[in-house]
Amino acid sequence: MSHHPPSLGSQKPVIGAIFVLVALYVVALAMHWPPVAGHETHPSPEVTDAADSTAAEHAAEDEAHADSSADAHGDAHAVAPPPFYTVVPFILLLGAIAVFPLIPFTSHWWESNRNRFIVAATLGVLTLLWYFTQRGAGEALHTFEHAMLGEYIPFIVLLFSLYTISGGIRIECDLKARPLVNTAFIAVGGSLASFIGTTGAAMLLIRPLLETNRERRHVVHTVVFFIFVVCNCGGLLLPIGDPPLFLGYLRGVEFFWTFHLFKEWMFVNGLLLAIYYCWDTFYAYRRETLEDVARDETNVRPLRISGLGLNGLLLVGVILSVAFLDPSKAVPGTNWHAPPFLREIVQLSLVAVSLLFGAMNIRQQNHFNYHAIVEVAALFFGIFICMQPALAILDAQGSQLGIDTPQKFFWCTGVLSSVLDNAPTYVVFFETANAMTHEPGPGILQLIGGHFIREDLLIAISLGAVFMGAMTYIGNGPNFMVKAIAESSGVRMPSFFGYMLYSVLILLPVFVVMTLVFL
Repeated sequence: MSHHPPSLGSQKPVIGAIFVLVALYVVALAMHWPPVAGHETHPSPEVTDAADSTAAEHAAEDEAHADSSADAHGDAHAVAPPPFYTVVPFILLLGAIAVFPLIPFTSHWWESNRNRFIVAATLGVLTLLWYFTQRGAGEALHTFEHAMLGEYIPFIVLLFSLYTISGGIRIECDLKARPLVNTAFIAVGGSLASFIGTTGAAMLLIRPLLETNRERRHVVHTVVFFIFVVCNCGGLLLPIGDPPLFLGYLRGVEFFWTFHLFKEWMFVNGLLLAIYYCWDTFYAYRRETLEDVARDETNVRPLRISGLGLNGLLLVGVILSVAFLDPSKAVPGTNWHAPPFLREIVQLSLVAVSLLFGAMNIRQQNHFNYHAIVEVAALFFGIFICMQPALAILDAQGSQLGIDTPQKFFWCTGVLSSVLDNAPTYVVFFETANAMTHEPGPGILQLIGGHFIREDLLIAISLGAVFMGAMTYIGNGPNFMVKAIAESSGVRMPSFFGYMLYSVLILLPVFVVMTLVFL
């Protein structure tokens, strides 16, 4: 039974809040805050200052697609990492996300974004309390600043911008929801993901896909495969496609190097599309009732795109802001460094333009609201804080784990990307591989800035982070957003573990074959 989210309502509070933030930022710049050049992201307290700024920046660049980068390669072991029990709040938060929707007593309570935030924030406070009691107020403050200013704010502002602007574009259609049509939808989304980001592609196409399939009863597998391909595996070919790859770009990987991964991209996405087509053709579509098929065949509207002129340009603006307003680097062709957080202010300003000048009726027809992005914001607020000890432990001890082959790098990066979010995990293993390579030679890739890295290891890390972010709902930001949008349209999406059943049975065999063929 389908249901629609509440009406959009006035956008004046959102626009007003953006104008206030922009005004405050202008005042701050006039008072010479924040400092412009040579700044670093807030160092993480778990390791020494030099190594810590590396971990902090990387995770930040990672999640946000665009946070600051640095060349710190200091002594990562001068200060002991947190003990293993400090990851308990993170485990509890993952457990809450996985279990609360399944328990009758908590399932309805968990539907409230306020309650999700209460749980996430409470566990985040427990993590910060450990830093406060064991390492002092300064370390606790640095951890919070890093998690919020260095990672969470850039991450959520980028997702919010892509989500809101793409909500002003309507791809209106109700095509015949045959297997070939659905496969084509997913294939187009997977192709767009590398060029407008996985979030942009997912937000642009999930609604028309759901509308096309609204007469069908068996839709869950279609949304799951959409998450596999569009929200994750499709974003492999450019740094703007997925946050981990943008992190690699910020750390010296050539912008177009990721096109070297075209064969792996084609293999995995092609295989997933083939599996989906067979599943939908020989199983799901045949289970539809004759009445539903008849309604689907008769209720047809041709493809029509509206809102693309303005909002398409604004999406390009968001992508350009990510590419060129990195505070740690001069804007190409100049010696000018963008002030910290200018990138986020530009993105929010583009959102305001979209809300002010875009057609409101398009958003109403899209049943657009902020529930999905608020759900991501509420949960990831706690995730970014609670995962700091886990990242610090990996950063300090990752080189001691005996990971020394492409296969090991792929699976270790991939497995941790499934539960730690793929961007910060990429950072840890990128640094591990970077530390293993000191001289040029066959199979060695020289990074911009003079460092070296084994290309086979970089390939494995990139594939693991991007592909295996699809293994869980929390592996990549768009996963949760698509789940929320599908549920608001009446699709009963699988639980955390139910989704993992799909990913284990479908994705893992594909990744095993890919490992044997390419790594």
